[in-house]
Amino acid sequence: MSVEVDDTVLDDVPGLAERDPDHMLRAVASAAAQIRTALTASAEAGLEQLEQLGRPRAVVVAGMGGSGIAGDVLAAMAAPSAQAPVIVQREPGLPGWVGAADVVVAVSCSGGTQETLAATDEAIRRGAALVGIGAEGSPLARRCTQARAPFVPVVKQLAPRASMWALATPVLVTGGRLGLVDLSTADFEAAATRLEALSEACRPDREAFVNPAKQLALELAGSLPMVWGSGTTGGVAAYRFGCQLAENAKYPAAVGALPEAHHNQVVAFDGTLAGGSADHDLFRDRVDDADPLRLRLVLVHDDEGDEQASARVSVSEQIAQERGVPVSTLRSEGAGPVERLASLVGVIDYATVYLALLLGVDPTPVAPIDALKRRLA
Repeated sequence: MSVEVDDTVLDDVPGLAERDPDHMLRAVASAAAQIRTALTASAEAGLEQLEQLGRPRAVVVAGMGGSGIAGDVLAAMAAPSAQAPVIVQREPGLPGWVGAADVVVAVSCSGGTQETLAATDEAIRRGAALVGIGAEGSPLARRCTQARAPFVPVVKQLAPRASMWALATPVLVTGGRLGLVDLSTADFEAAATRLEALSEACRPDREAFVNPAKQLALELAGSLPMVWGSGTTGGVAAYRFGCQLAENAKYPAAVGALPEAHHNQVVAFDGTLAGGSADHDLFRDRVDDADPLRLRLVLVHDDEGDEQASARVSVSEQIAQERGVPVSTLRSEGAGPVERLASLVGVIDYATVYLALLLGVDPTPVAPIDALKRRLA
């Protein structure tokens, strides 16, 4: 069966406000301000002392959920040229090899995430250099104060997932101080300006036919999205997409990255959710199909001028369309990597909230996560 939606819902501005009682759309619109506020907080946190460490053997970013994505952002941007690896730790504690030659960046929006606190305690015990990013006055902040480690305070938005730029900006600034990335204030300002433009283009009173986020939400409804990232930050943006679909819209997705997805996930184009074999009728009406969900390929392309990456995106579109799999493609805009990532994530964040509202789902609560925390406490 297919998902029935009323596409007029997204252009009913008062109705959208009723469906979004905690104002997740407003939280998404705070992204540009988050970058600017986080830059100021980073400048006042004493991160310049990191330059005295010299090149670290490795940098470990410890964080869960949206905090962990901040580490993914640094890892993606550092990978092409950094002389030290960036490892994102999504487990309690730290890998056994971490020691005094390494830097641990502990990221927790609340400052109280147990897995991240465990990693922080291990970093202190092993003598690794430490940087903390999280809520002021939190257990993480207190640990950093006691260890005389730099700490960047973060003001949480409605939910940690709505605070991505508040977390990612200090992580990137830290990476810059360690010589892993070469980013200027102008790079961050370009990203903030891009996010402001997207907030204007995606605001609730912009009708669906001129609103890229509403258009994408309508395309996603009733489909099983297979989200593939391409380019330097495309994989991070694709992973963000899958997480935001789950938390905002309570909606499933399969996430991958090119070229790896061409070696496995692409075969799903010949499966039952895609209509079967390649010789089926491409012109039949797929809207009335009895499939529980219809596969849709969503390409998230960080277009940095890499011809091979662009070719893979183009071929992906062709192979999918030849098999009757509809395609949605997001292509980045802007010059630097932070602005390009912002151009992708900005649309993604809005679209996943609009999909939730289109389906009659409150985007803010995460009841299963809350239940898991209670039972594991």
